Amino acid sequence: MPVVVVADAHLGGPGGSGEELADQLRALSPARCTRVLFLGDLFHLWIGSRRFETPEVRLLAPVIRDLRRRGIRVSYVEGNRDFFLVGGAYDDLFDDYGLEIRFEAGGARYLAVHGDGLNRRDWRYRCWRRLSKNPVSRWLTFRLPSALGRRLVTSAERGLSGTNLEHKHRIPERVIRRYAARRLAEGHDVLLLGHFHAARRWLEKGGEVRIANAWFNDRELLWLG
Repeated sequence: MPVVVVADAHLGGPGGSGEELADQLRALSPARCTRVLFLGDLFHLWIGSRRFETPEVRLLAPVIRDLRRRGIRVSYVEGNRDFFLVGGAYDDLFDDYGLEIRFEAGGARYLAVHGDGLNRRDWRYRCWRRLSKNPVSRWLTFRLPSALGRRLVTSAERGLSGTNLEHKHRIPERVIRRYAARRLAEGHDVLLLGHFHAARRWLEKGGEVRIANAWFNDRELLWLG
């Protein structure tokens, strides 16, 4: 049965208020879809504490819970704009969550990865990620007085705009192919990526690479299988 993918909606940013996506998710039927996979960056910035809850999160959270209630599995791949969701206020939204998720659709074995960490030579982004996504920064974000916590959030958002810039100019195909060759050799048929905000697909030895279009670009769900 098909799997529905939502990549890079960036609600609260270029993806808007989330009303349109909420309607699309409400319309999904368990008779047609077994799983919804969010491929990261559902919101323009998402932190796992209700102190930083945005109107877009308040709108979508009950819609996602209802997917699970109706028997549709919900998976979430962490994106570069997702912070401290595991063990946070929204832990109950997902059946599974991680930096990568494996699933099957249409007889093919998929490996889903957001795509922000593929380039090992992008030292600036890798340093920023280590500094912003670690137990100390989590503790500070969750326990500092609200005003200071919000400053951290604002700082994180500014930091995001200055890191991982390569994809904003061109899709780093050589980096992706090198990564894909290694991961497809593990037994996957398709490497599914988000992050780059433009749909692409090409064949590799042993499988296929597919980049999902950003939801905020076409406002469409991606159906697999």
